[in-house]
Amino acid sequence: MKRAELILLGITVIWGFTFPAMKVSLAYLSPVLFLAYRFGIASLLMLLIFRKKAIKSETFFEGFILGTTLFFGHGFQIVGLKYTSASNSAFITSLYVVFTPFIAYFLLGDKLRVRDFLSLSVAIAGLYLISGASLSFNYGDLLTVLCAISFAFQIVLVQKFGERDYLSLAFWQIFWNFVFSTIYALIFEGFVLPIGITPWLGIIYTGVFATVIAFTLQVKYQKETKAHKAALIYSAEPIFGHISAFLTIGEVLSLRGYLGALLILTAIWNEIRNESH
Repeated sequence: MKRAELILLGITVIWGFTFPAMKVSLAYLSPVLFLAYRFGIASLLMLLIFRKKAIKSETFFEGFILGTTLFFGHGFQIVGLKYTSASNSAFITSLYVVFTPFIAYFLLGDKLRVRDFLSLSVAIAGLYLISGASLSFNYGDLLTVLCAISFAFQIVLVQKFGERDYLSLAFWQIFWNFVFSTIYALIFEGFVLPIGITPWLGIIYTGVFATVIAFTLQVKYQKETKAHKAALIYSAEPIFGHISAFLTIGEVLSLRGYLGALLILTAIWNEIRNESH
């Protein structure tokens, strides 16, 4: 595995630990207002660290597009997290690994293979089980599926805009996410100042590590691999998500949930195994 791919794998560890951090913080803040704080702190930090290097007009439009996909991805994810478990959210979010090849086919012209359809079918079966094996999916699980689709678009678009200045592109996508989150929160949720250290720990961890560091590294290093392969590397995120949820808040899945998670990971493994041949 190349150095760039090892760095992308490290990003998945950081992202995996955001699930319990966000889950706990939602007891103190409304979902999108949490995102507004997270991306507001991240935007301010990038400006303080990189100053003019972070603001370049040539990446303004691409950053706006990436920021839109991130807003929908994080918005669907964190609102869905209010209605489902951190482990479920982590595993279902991993569905972007099977959505990415289809989006890359339309936006990048990447070849679409028969096994991609097989992986998607197996992953959907896993989703059915992990969401409770009922005739209608859990509301939070459905929102998290939309989150996975949004993140798949973000992965492909990062690949598409890979030749742009990575610092500026990272800043603009984070900044626009902050703008959209703030507008939504002010209109639909209202403004509340977090009280106590617990919600601030979640905001600071996700803002500094999972946003400034992780997204900057993603934009910088993902261009050294393919969108599909990057998605495969990111697929390790649900593993770290469940481990972190178990270690920090004691979450466990039901037997059906673990079976569903196994099917989702089987679909991901099918992609990885075939990618290596």
